[in-house]
Amino acid sequence: MTTTAHLHSEQLLQRFQAIDQFLVEHQALWKPRPFTTLQLDWETQHPALSTWLRQRTLEDAEAPLDPSQPPAPYAHLASQAEHLSQLGELPDAGLPAAGHRLDVGVPGRKWQQIEAFSRRLGFRQQTGHWLDWCSGKGHLGRRLLQPGQQLTCLEYDAQLVAAGQALSDHHQLPAAHVHQDVMADDSARHLGTDKSVVALHACGDLHVRLLQLAAQQGCRHVAVAPCCYNRIQAEHYQALSAAARASTLQLDLDDLGLPLSETVTAGARVRRQRDTSMARRLGFDLLQREQRQCDSYLPTPSLPVSWLEKPFEQYCRDLAELKQLALTGEPDWPMLEAAGWQRLAQVRNLERVRNLFRRPLELWLVLDRALFLQEQGYIVRLGVFCAYPLTPRNLLLLAEKNS
Repeated sequence: MTTTAHLHSEQLLQRFQAIDQFLVEHQALWKPRPFTTLQLDWETQHPALSTWLRQRTLEDAEAPLDPSQPPAPYAHLASQAEHLSQLGELPDAGLPAAGHRLDVGVPGRKWQQIEAFSRRLGFRQQTGHWLDWCSGKGHLGRRLLQPGQQLTCLEYDAQLVAAGQALSDHHQLPAAHVHQDVMADDSARHLGTDKSVVALHACGDLHVRLLQLAAQQGCRHVAVAPCCYNRIQAEHYQALSAAARASTLQLDLDDLGLPLSETVTAGARVRRQRDTSMARRLGFDLLQREQRQCDSYLPTPSLPVSWLEKPFEQYCRDLAELKQLALTGEPDWPMLEAAGWQRLAQVRNLERVRNLFRRPLELWLVLDRALFLQEQGYIVRLGVFCAYPLTPRNLLLLAEKNS
């Protein structure tokens, strides 16, 4: 298995099967969520690791960890996960510099992602017509457009369509911005053998729909950086390729959210709010288990930030009312609040085990998409298009119709 190169067609299945075996074998370690389960089944199998993680602080959970520090089997799992997740950058295909002021009005980070994505689209056949799928204002499509090419942008939000068309007209570019629900039956009419379809961070069903339609309509090129694998209508993941359909791995929406669970660099205030919100939920969770005499998690809705300004007791009483849970007796509020913070530290540290499987699971999902396109007669490459800090969703699937 190559470590630094991106994956070519013949390596896709081999890598998929290795990751599949790893995920299936260790599902007891990554499927249960410490946030909703007081005691994880794997803790009885690995008591030393469990104790070590539970004794660490919230600050410890935020700090980088040397994999050799925690007791076994942590280091072994970390090294396997890293090995299976190795993926090189796709080569720079060379793209003329962006047109004058094309990046105006695009947030800096977003423009850097567009720039990085655009530079990786190296195909053997020339592109004549770009199709920007779920395009927003069409910034990506405009960046790709070269003299002699055309651009079609499909977008669901009418305001973004109008704004995008105004921008393309301002730059005097041959671009058509179309108001289109890509999930609707008639979206296939925009695709065809002359089209090169691109999607940068289209969510769940939206990018899966693109892959299915592009293959069905025989699009020349497909370039997709997937995102939000859990944004799907179905309750469980629907495998696309023969290899994934043959796997015993069953994924629900919680599982599909795992690759997206890392905390992107947030400011101190936002982090504090997030921690307080989670500590309070965990304190309330202890209260509701006691009150309902039932040792199971009770899902609660996301609450406005203003709720964090309420005293803890008021917060719990209001949340109980929201969940139609009648409180009895005299709960020990200071004890519950402190226990919530203690549990948050334990949850964050226990999650370190689950997080080892984040990238392998994401690769499993993207390889399923790659193998599906391969089955449909495409030559497929998979690699990263930018460094992780620019966006954790940095995997790019490049597919070219095998002529």
